[in-house]
Amino acid sequence: MSGAAADAGALPGGAAPAKAPPQRADAAAWLAVCAGSLGAMMATLDISIVNSALPTIQGEIGASSTEGTWIATAYLVAEIVIIPLSAWLERLLGLRTLLLIAATLFTGFSMVCGIATNLTTMIIGRVGQGFTGGALIPTAMTIIATRLPREQQPIGNAMFGVTAILGPVLGPLIGGWLTENISWHYAFFLNLPVGILLITLLLVGLSHQKPKLDELRQADWMGIAGLAFGLGGLTIVLEEGQREQWFESAEIVQMTIVSAVGFILLFAGQVFAKRPVIKLSLLLNRQFGAIALMGFVIGMMIYGTAYVIPQFLAAISDYNALQSGKIVLLSGIPSLILMPFTPLMIKHVDIRIAVSTGLLIMATSCWVDTVMTADAAGADFIESQLLRGVGVILAFLFLNQAAIASVSTENAGDAAGLFNSVRNLGGSFALAGIAVVQDQRLWLHSRRIEETLNANSDNVQGYIAGLTHALGSPEAALRTLSGTIQREALVMTYNDIFWLLTVGIVIVIPLVLFLRPLPKGQAVAMH
Repeated sequence: MSGAAADAGALPGGAAPAKAPPQRADAAAWLAVCAGSLGAMMATLDISIVNSALPTIQGEIGASSTEGTWIATAYLVAEIVIIPLSAWLERLLGLRTLLLIAATLFTGFSMVCGIATNLTTMIIGRVGQGFTGGALIPTAMTIIATRLPREQQPIGNAMFGVTAILGPVLGPLIGGWLTENISWHYAFFLNLPVGILLITLLLVGLSHQKPKLDELRQADWMGIAGLAFGLGGLTIVLEEGQREQWFESAEIVQMTIVSAVGFILLFAGQVFAKRPVIKLSLLLNRQFGAIALMGFVIGMMIYGTAYVIPQFLAAISDYNALQSGKIVLLSGIPSLILMPFTPLMIKHVDIRIAVSTGLLIMATSCWVDTVMTADAAGADFIESQLLRGVGVILAFLFLNQAAIASVSTENAGDAAGLFNSVRNLGGSFALAGIAVVQDQRLWLHSRRIEETLNANSDNVQGYIAGLTHALGSPEAALRTLSGTIQREALVMTYNDIFWLLTVGIVIVIPLVLFLRPLPKGQAVAMH
């Protein structure tokens, strides 16, 4: 999700300031805003829509569980590369042309995924979706900043916020429902009518801008290559590291080298390029650096909980994809309810109070989930999910706005790109960390439980005897006992993950002291 600049002439995409929009937006302007919001929702929805359907897709295209993870990873790798480049692409092609290309190709790549019969075709489609969908997300706020007057921008931002926030939480639910009731193919075919509507809205609502092809000659090619290799390689290492046993895998070693070379090129571009593709020097700004670090941790919480909760429900509560999707959706309810009030909150609530309160609520939501048992079910996550939704609105909404307000107008696009990048990187770090914690703590808790069971104990002997009588053989009894141990160890492992997320959020709360009050009358920004 991208950001808005401090005033109507500040473009989040980094384009040159446009002529101030009229005092009242016309119908074409509102159609353009609807198009931007719809595009952002379509792109964010497809990040998570395959999560529920992944086991089914793997089976039908003949992919192993390890190979199947690339169906989700490929999208994230491509998206995390393109988001920081969106500001440059907008300057190069013009907003309307960029969005039309992105929407058309996104729809086309969605059809490729829908008709895929093998892993290679699916990966090609998902990479294409990631590249084109990633461009739809940050440019959506540019439409609001350029087509709506300042007084009406909060309305446009509320519209955008609802779609952009609901996209990720609706994804598992829609994907699960389609998989259970129709076919996983329609999780991708769904984008065809939406894409046609989006292209129509863009054609009607946005005017053509002449491309600035001289940007190609002046481009920071070292930085562009560095972003692609650095962020892409790092995301692959984080996503696949644990499954591939980290540096015991030649692939992980190679991707680490690619990532390191990429970051060297990126830093070289900061020094030698006349206009770096993205200004990393913004991170040296004390306020923006604090915002970026808090955004990183919030990204860890958002992506981490969205991954862990369905995994818990599937492994412990035997939930199917649709049932898990309904629980994930709960965190979107507070966002939907509070969104109409966000302009008033921005205007009247101090940013330090709002962000610290939001972070505390998010920490509490994770802490509530540290006491789960093997008898837990979806109902046990209702309280934490609702709290999580409230916390995200308070903390993330204000940080999005502060990310743009903390830099000058001409740096707004770079700030939006950096903020989104660190948020997504936080998600990748979270998924990598969760994989490591699951592997290590599951083994530890299993051993600890086994150590408490004395084979010669009368209680243990009686328990085994009862299982043998019920199941008909000692072997079946021992398998059941082993399964019970694994189940309890897995619950304890998930509790550890929620505890680590709690600690991580609490640690960054003092960073709110670096935040400055938002300028009065500033338009709401979302990413």
